[in-house]
Amino acid sequence: MNEKIYILDFGSQYTQLIARKVRENNVYCEIYPFSHYPEPDETVKGVILSGSPFSVRDEHAPIPELEGIKGKYPLLGICYGAQYLSHYFGGEVKESDSREYGRARLSFIESKHPLLKNLKPNTQVWMSHGDTINSLPPDCEIIASTDDVEVGAYALTKESTFGLQFHPEVYHTTEGKTILHNFLKDICSCAMDWTPETFVETTVNELKQKLGDDTVVLGLSGGVDSTVASILLHRAIGPRLTCIFVDNGLLRKSEFSQVLESYKELGLNVIGVDASDKFIDDLEGISDPEAKRKSIGKNFIEVFDQEAKKLENVKWLAQGTIYPDVIESVSVNGPSVTIKSHHNVGGLPDKMHLQVVEPLRLLFKDEVRRVGKALKIPSSFLKRHPFPGPGLGIRILGEINREKIRLVQEADDIYIKALHRFGLYDKIWQAGAILLPVQSVGVMGDERTYEYVVALRAVTSTDGMTADWGHLPHEVLSQISNDIINKVRGINRVVYDISSKPPATIEWE
Repeated sequence: MNEKIYILDFGSQYTQLIARKVRENNVYCEIYPFSHYPEPDETVKGVILSGSPFSVRDEHAPIPELEGIKGKYPLLGICYGAQYLSHYFGGEVKESDSREYGRARLSFIESKHPLLKNLKPNTQVWMSHGDTINSLPPDCEIIASTDDVEVGAYALTKESTFGLQFHPEVYHTTEGKTILHNFLKDICSCAMDWTPETFVETTVNELKQKLGDDTVVLGLSGGVDSTVASILLHRAIGPRLTCIFVDNGLLRKSEFSQVLESYKELGLNVIGVDASDKFIDDLEGISDPEAKRKSIGKNFIEVFDQEAKKLENVKWLAQGTIYPDVIESVSVNGPSVTIKSHHNVGGLPDKMHLQVVEPLRLLFKDEVRRVGKALKIPSSFLKRHPFPGPGLGIRILGEINREKIRLVQEADDIYIKALHRFGLYDKIWQAGAILLPVQSVGVMGDERTYEYVVALRAVTSTDGMTADWGHLPHEVLSQISNDIINKVRGINRVVYDISSKPPATIEWE
């Protein structure tokens, strides 16, 4: 990486969005907690301070150490960051008479200032703060205001330090991208050359140097992350990469054979392992979601370990870890509360005494897809909906048996094929069928039925951190419902989930 931007996180819900918007400008950036970040070097072109749920007037307000940054690197404070720079360097921040939240318009813009050039008069911005900057430190000038907020944006006159009271990274700030582009290009002098193609070239070269002649093992899931990671590694070390694809009996209908064949067509060295009986038998009598996840995770580790031990001279375990996972592990507030345990290969490195390599750990999910496209991976892989590691094990609520697996596989297959047929699959982030632990009365012909209920779930999202329910056409839902009820013996009722995340999660368990 020739250049980068540091983003110091004060706990804002928008911090990752800042990073995404910076990267959309083809500039690489890294997020660090405000209290712990590497000392900037010549590759750092600028620093951004995020917002925060705290007030700078709070007793325990986050206070960063900026001695090696302020005045030495271009510095942009957003919301809390702007208030911090004012409050702790000679200005004053007071509680606002009313919380300033929502859309506002910049009634004054210093259009000649490099940070705000090319902004349209009266442009819309997004405010989200309870305090307001009452006065600025010495040698500061106001460069933007709204009718209600005098200090909408400011700049220090003797150094490249700036503050924005609003959030340029959110959708509702209509020209936020222009402001960030101005900061990155004109103030930080970024080359803006961080592209998927350059990432591939750089990463392949780094993997060649790091791995040398060593052998690597990777667990494939059929998903985007592990697929892109495997192709990057294959580019770097070729047949010294061995991939293991485990059938846990909880995959979608015909998925194991279809995906295994697709991987081989990609030129990967793949071992397919059918361990479905072991997984399903060990789930007998388990209904608690966390217990199911742990059972599936434990068996995956055992099966993967057994297969990896058959290989000779394996020194590395490759994982499809992506940047949100890395950020979470060093969050400004510590790791978030566990909503659901994740099924991954956690525990394998210690057990197998392998070094870990994570070629995607710098990327967000949408960036992984763009890198996959640069690698010419077929769209059938890149556009696949996310699928949970425990598979249908957490889409069958309650206890699991082979008959229930058959029901949800058949229903899910009808559902997903219909989304493709109606041209809706690519418009949805994730979709699936959930088998509910209840039965309902129905009538088929002249017979009374008492069979299972299936819930259909479809959400739209960018990264899965938040999601809205998918507004599928009623006629499509009607057709899917009819097909499932008519073709899957054992299901006589279909419902549609219209919950968003939050407060609901995408998966039911």
